[in-house]
Amino acid sequence: MAKKEHHTGNLSPEFALLGFLIEKPSHGYDLHQQLTIELGQVWHLSQSQAYAILKRLETRRDISARVVAQEKLPARQMLHITASGRKRFFAWLETDISTTARSIRLEFLTRLYFAQLYRPEILSQIYQSQLTEIDTKIEQLETLIEHLPPEQTYNRLSLDLRLQQMQSVQRWMSDIKIQFQLSRK
Repeated sequence: MAKKEHHTGNLSPEFALLGFLIEKPSHGYDLHQQLTIELGQVWHLSQSQAYAILKRLETRRDISARVVAQEKLPARQMLHITASGRKRFFAWLETDISTTARSIRLEFLTRLYFAQLYRPEILSQIYQSQLTEIDTKIEQLETLIEHLPPEQTYNRLSLDLRLQQMQSVQRWMSDIKIQFQLSRK
């Protein structure tokens, strides 16, 4: 897996929706249901938010919509991922993310989910890359705390909270390693 820039997007579930469309074309309602069932504790998303994201993806030409007539029911849109959407999804899948606890909960877990589905051979690489980023962040925070003047109480408290969050995430990553039987290089 090539090192790339960090993904620092708006932490939108758009890549999860794209990922589900790689598997098969779907309707917006069904995509929302799939996201809720598969990743509902990762992404909290209303149906209207899902439709807004899908509209944005269509505007970007990452997905296309085709109206499908139904007997005795209103027509529905069948959504398909485009070649550019597929390319963008797989580029995201191999892009490092930031080391905030929130981005790790949202995007790292989403990346693991889809890597396991579509590219299981890169699971260990995604794990290792994220763990390396976390280890680096912990070292940076420890250095900042070490060099902080003692009178900067609130800066110290803030850095200490961030450090403890990253240390907690680091322990959680050990659980992931065991659960997915991943190797640390």
